[in-house]
Amino acid sequence: MNKILKFSGLGIAGLLLASTAVVAVQSGNTERDIDAFEARVTELGVSQPPAAFDETQIANLPSPVQRYFRFVFRAAPANYSVVRVNAAGEFRRPLTKDFNPIESDQVLAAGVPALMFSASTTVLPGIWARAYDFFAQGQMEMKAKILSAITVVDERETPQLNQISLRRWLLESALCPTALLPGGPVIWEPIDDASARAVVAWNGMRASMIANFDTEGRMTSMVAEADGDLSTPYHGSGEHVARTDYRQVGAQMIPMGFTISRMAEGRLYPFYEGRVGSISFE
Repeated sequence: MNKILKFSGLGIAGLLLASTAVVAVQSGNTERDIDAFEARVTELGVSQPPAAFDETQIANLPSPVQRYFRFVFRAAPANYSVVRVNAAGEFRRPLTKDFNPIESDQVLAAGVPALMFSASTTVLPGIWARAYDFFAQGQMEMKAKILSAITVVDERETPQLNQISLRRWLLESALCPTALLPGGPVIWEPIDDASARAVVAWNGMRASMIANFDTEGRMTSMVAEADGDLSTPYHGSGEHVARTDYRQVGAQMIPMGFTISRMAEGRLYPFYEGRVGSISFE
């Protein structure tokens, strides 16, 4: 009996070691994929820089957008092409109600719609999920993996998902304000003194959101113009983002607090409530 128990224990130990090795290999592959996607976004950003700051063009924008640029740029903006953001907070996985801790990294191209978002979030004690959303040159890829190894979400480009990813770049654009300057990929359409429509067109696709501004010029939210499908196994871009706590970073004012939500039938369903921990402009 002791021999049987001994061999059983050795077998279990062997299985655990083999499983650990598989997870380590698959996790390494996932991180290499993330690094490669970040490099692609960086390359695109450097090769297609944002529009230059032009007072004359800004004077022709809707009044709340003029107010926004006066507030955001405390001096002529630095000549950057790529923004890197680290953030943390609480995250609700699709089709669930509970929030868990999350830490995320994002690379955004300022002059062209391209981004890479990656995150790690707790699923159960000791169990994590690694997820990423990539979008560049009009095409997207989205994955989520338990323990960075077991794929549970694997979405490839479709016309709908590509359009959602284009809107995702627009939703995140307050983190790289030069992306919103006239002459770049975003066009502004007037609505009233507190809001304007931001439209981004790329590779035959079009996405728009309504940007809302306070009296000082802060962009307080961006809202999609159509309800989201809450039954999908992914959040996609979300349909609503609230921005708070603007802080000066160099010569720009950047919102450090955010809540990203799904939206349908006039109700918001937050899924990422967090705060920017660090942001750099390259």
